[in-house]
Formats: sequence, C-alpha cells, structure tokens
Amino acid sequence: QVQLVESGGGLVQAGGSLRLSCAASGRTFSIRAMGWFRQAPGKERDIVARIPWSGGDTTYYADSVKGRFTISRDNAKNTVYLQMNSLKPEDTAVYYCNAMHYGLSEDSWGQGTQVSVSS
Repeated sequence: QVQLVESGGGLVQAGGSLRLSCAASGRTFSIRAMGWFRQAPGKERDIVARIPWSGGDTTYYADSVKGRFTISRDNAKNTVYLQMNSLKPEDTAVYYCNAMHYGLSEDSWGQGTQVSVSS
C-alpha cells in the first residue's frame, strides 16, 4: 500500500502561480511513475503530467499545460511537485496525485486538492 497526501492548492488570480506537493509513504519501492490528474466539475479526470519515479527524467505533459506547468520529484523526500505558472481560469479543478506501481494494475490516488483560478 502507498499513501499519497497532496498539499498546496488554493485560490489564485489568472496569471499567478501555485506549487502542489504530493508526499508518498508506505511501499514507495513499488512506485513506477507518479503523476498529476485534474477533474473539473462535470468533466472527466484527465492527466496533467507524469514523471518516472526513478531511473529517468522523461516527463509527459498534457498539451493544455505545456510550457506553463513543471513536474519534478525529490526521491529523498518521497515527494513529487507540480509547479503551475501562468494559471488560467480553465485550470480550475481538483488536482489528484497518482502513483503507478510495478506489477499492479491498480494505481494509488491522493485525496485531491482544489485549485481555483479567478479571472
């Protein structure tokens, strides 16, 4: 079992920045990759960014956030970050931390953190 706890959400004006953090605990050795998803009201949960947990830095970003968001990790702290710059009202959503595991089909999820961007 891996537990994920997000922090760093809040309310910001358009053009502003926020940094989300996700701390992992438990069987972290089983993690293959970590990522951030978001879900706006009435919409599906979509991937925002993903990064390998170890052994590489090939990241993935959704087209909508490329050039504005940066995902990074600190393995010593078992934490993944999402730096969000130039925020837009359409970035408003609940952001969820996600962990993919070796040998398991089921991912781990955090409880979510609200990000609200006002125009």
